[in-house]
Amino acid sequence: MKIRTASAATVLLMASLAVTGCEVHGIGPQAEGSFERTLQVAAPADIDVQTGAGGIQVRTGDGSTVRIFARIRAGGSLFGGSDPQDKIRRLEKDPPIEQTGSVIRIGRIGDPDLRRNISISYELVVPSETRLRASTGSGSQEIDGVRGPVTAHTGSGGISLANIGGEVRAQTGSGSIKLDMVKGRVNAATGSGGIHGSAIAGAIDAETGSGSIKMEQTAPGNVNVSTGSGGIEVSGMKGGLRARSGSGTIAVEGEPTGAWDVDVGSGGLRVRLPPAAAFDVHARSGSGGVTIDHPLSAEGVQSNKEKRGKVRGGGPMLNLRTASGSIHVQ
Repeated sequence: MKIRTASAATVLLMASLAVTGCEVHGIGPQAEGSFERTLQVAAPADIDVQTGAGGIQVRTGDGSTVRIFARIRAGGSLFGGSDPQDKIRRLEKDPPIEQTGSVIRIGRIGDPDLRRNISISYELVVPSETRLRASTGSGSQEIDGVRGPVTAHTGSGGISLANIGGEVRAQTGSGSIKLDMVKGRVNAATGSGGIHGSAIAGAIDAETGSGSIKMEQTAPGNVNVSTGSGGIEVSGMKGGLRARSGSGTIAVEGEPTGAWDVDVGSGGLRVRLPPAAAFDVHARSGSGGVTIDHPLSAEGVQSNKEKRGKVRGGGPMLNLRTASGSIHVQ
């Protein structure tokens, strides 16, 4: 099943909507506090954590306990409302935590006055057998060790996911996304920032409005990556590929088991294939040379800027284009 990523413009709009009214602006007196809870849960746990403003950190512990630690900051408001210290006392006395069996919901605050000018950062220690959804209007996220699937969203802030045992969806309006050792499909999108992933064992969909994309794949799966401005590097590929860069070099290494379609507005394009690879190719450059190191059985008119034909009898189609830059197939 193909997972559609949001456009860069859509992600940025979501970010602006998410952040509005969430930050603690420091008007008048401010207060700080905290709360901590320990819950017993049967694996697998199903956890949903959300905050209007604040960071989220998740790591793994034993298989039957969820530990929650929260840091709270409250500020005053030009529009009146509750005293910041009173808000802190209310949240410490009655934390926004709900549990129904193995399902835990953290951070849902129904009172609009209590939500206003509040920042809550969460640190969770959860079983490795956990399904996780994490969302913050403004703040970074760090998640390590859960089996997943994992969905992480922030309006503004970086996302770092490591040692995830299932599918990942990560989205930020503005900030980088870092992925390491994901055993499943990856869907990552940011309005502005780089997306870097290592040891991704599955299909990849990654999109950034402005920033580089670097992905290392360790198991077969199709790859769909695009950036408005920035370089793209994909290694260890075994599958089909669609790659787009408005401005920046694209470098791809791997084995095409499906069609590859690569397009660069301004920048070079480098493709490295196995020595015995068999494929069809159509490579063309508006301004720059085209070099194919493999034995090409040419089809049609050839030139320094355009080459078409079959290599070793043909196979998956490699459609390679750049408006300005060279193309080199190794």
